[in-house]
Amino acid sequence: MEKDTLESILTEFGKRVPPGSQLHLLGGGALTLLGSPRPSLDIDFVGDDVHPNELHRTILKIAKEMDLFVDAVPIDRFIPLPDGHENRNIHIGQFENLEIYVIDPYSIALSKVDRGSFTDYDDILFLIQSGYVNMQELEEIIQKAISKAGKYDLHPDILLHLEELKSRLK
Repeated sequence: MEKDTLESILTEFGKRVPPGSQLHLLGGGALTLLGSPRPSLDIDFVGDDVHPNELHRTILKIAKEMDLFVDAVPIDRFIPLPDGHENRNIHIGQFENLEIYVIDPYSIALSKVDRGSFTDYDDILFLIQSGYVNMQELEEIIQKAISKAGKYDLHPDILLHLEELKSRLK
């Protein structure tokens, strides 16, 4: 979906949630809001996929009514969130009663390096080329994440994924 479509959907969500609601996006939808030219097929937000809170249940219900692909993603269960992640969230704006943020771009980039799909590399390149992520800092974050790999299910080839990303930067 394009940025204007996504913003319309967020406005519809905002009309139907309680005042003061906040949602933190990640994935393709988040990158679309940051200006990525690659359209997103879904909307991913930070949340518990097993036991969603009331706001998240409402969002998922509205999405189902609108026939949209929307997922709660417990990102902190997949990757070790980098130091300072909470200070790097990007405020996107207010959509009726719903305030939208994009989570820390380094957390997004780390999760995409970990997964290592072709579209993930394109997304990380967008984050780097747009100035949201510095490659050297991302490498340091990846090294720290690897040291915590036993606690998370990081891909065994994450360093190969990092090398692939670096080759695409050249």
